[in-house]
Amino acid sequence: MKIEIPMPKMGESIMEGTILKWHKKPGELIKKDEILFEISTDKVDSEIPSPVAGKLLEITAQEGETLEVGKTVAYLDTDSNSLNEIIESKEEISSSKKEVIEKAKTIPSQVTQQTIDVPMPKMGESVMEGTIIKWHKKPGDAVKHDELLFEISTDKVDTEVPSPVNGTLAEILVAEQQTVEVGVVVARIFTSEHVHQAEVVHETVHEDHQMHSVIGENILSHFKSESELKEDNRFYSPLVMNIAKKEKVSVAELAEIHGSGLGGRVTKNDILAYINKRGAQTKISSQTTELHFDGELYEANRIEKIPMDQIRQKIMQHMIKSRDTSVHVAATLDVDITKVHQFINAKKDYYQSAKGIKLTYLAFIADAVVKALKAFPVVNSTIDGNTILQKRYINLGIAVALEPNGLIVPNIKNAHTKSVVQFAESIVDVAQRARLKKLTPDDVSNGTFSITNYGVFGTVIGTPIINQPEVAILGVGAVSKKPVVIEVEGNDVIAIRHIMTLALSHDHRLVDGMVGGKFLSTIKMILENFDEKKVL
Repeated sequence: MKIEIPMPKMGESIMEGTILKWHKKPGELIKKDEILFEISTDKVDSEIPSPVAGKLLEITAQEGETLEVGKTVAYLDTDSNSLNEIIESKEEISSSKKEVIEKAKTIPSQVTQQTIDVPMPKMGESVMEGTIIKWHKKPGDAVKHDELLFEISTDKVDTEVPSPVNGTLAEILVAEQQTVEVGVVVARIFTSEHVHQAEVVHETVHEDHQMHSVIGENILSHFKSESELKEDNRFYSPLVMNIAKKEKVSVAELAEIHGSGLGGRVTKNDILAYINKRGAQTKISSQTTELHFDGELYEANRIEKIPMDQIRQKIMQHMIKSRDTSVHVAATLDVDITKVHQFINAKKDYYQSAKGIKLTYLAFIADAVVKALKAFPVVNSTIDGNTILQKRYINLGIAVALEPNGLIVPNIKNAHTKSVVQFAESIVDVAQRARLKKLTPDDVSNGTFSITNYGVFGTVIGTPIINQPEVAILGVGAVSKKPVVIEVEGNDVIAIRHIMTLALSHDHRLVDGMVGGKFLSTIKMILENFDEKKVL
């Protein structure tokens, strides 16, 4: 039977979607719940599974194409027996492999070899040089197209640079920690433009054989996998399962990961975020264990010399510049965030399952900060000599801690147009891309105000350093239960409330104590009078 696959509806307000990637080609077999394609909407990116087992007959919407909800994107044939076809294909390849390879030996060689220069990439209009942080390959190593080749650091962002071609790394011309201008050749790759055609056929047959062997093995182990996963009744895409296997994430751990995909499905970003968090917790646990003082171990190496990496050096330079530029003044106050706390507890499961959004205090604080910046635009300014540059847009910086020891402040662009829910999405997005080194120079440029959430580590009060050239930064402390005197029907009573301490560091050259105090009090008023009707 031929069935239509429509563009799915991902929410009441979502009327269209864009095809990001097809995971199958016409003629290929697919199992029920196996990933068929990926889509992007203005709310969320999702992996779309096949509703049935069968064969992909036709793709009617190409990658990058945007269609209305309900429009047909593909056709599946469910009459074919997927299991039998896979097994038959496997047997055919096994029996014909030798014959095909023998025939391929008669095909003449056509090899054109060349050396490709790999330059220091340009990471932005204002970025003129970069520093090699680490080489992931050494001369003589094979490298695939788009495989990670080296990492660089610029004054804007650190990033990973992939290989432009398949080949062998022939030569490294710029060593680690060396800084060169954009365009300078840092390495050379020896590549073959065309390879022996017999090898192509051999490799194709070999890959096809491997693919079908793997599929056959998966069928044989399918019921075992189902029995292991049936307790939480979730499907995991092959990509997620491969990452789990590589990173030794158990089935029990997978079941605990909150999925942001369709129907709570665990996506690539979900499992990578879990792995990063698990690694950080392991490191903290290890450090805690080491704090049990062992006299002999502690005295064995009295001083260890550790060279600063590029990130730490840039943080150091940036902090010294801020100290020597701005006249720092700090102000703090306590905020009763009980209403926000109650809303998050009541709605977090709904937003997680229905919309794939994780509600946190920071999203509500970001919303309150933007409203306060609109009321006090001088706080959303920079100083240029004797001129105040007051911005009529808000790019909100969110400080992100990097393992093992670093910090970067990507911006949520046009924050003045976003709701609480959109802030929740954007905060997760910039944090994940920062930790995966996927930020662009634009992500860390042109910020107008920053927030640093040291409360996530349990810190209650801090005095953050201003992120130049901004004139203020908000520090967010941990939430804790405290006894507070409140008025109930005209009487003072003691109640247990959820209290958070906010700290504002501001540049006294421009923001006086009165303005800083009013700005901070406005944030407090907005949070304490939180209206859940305005969350969206």
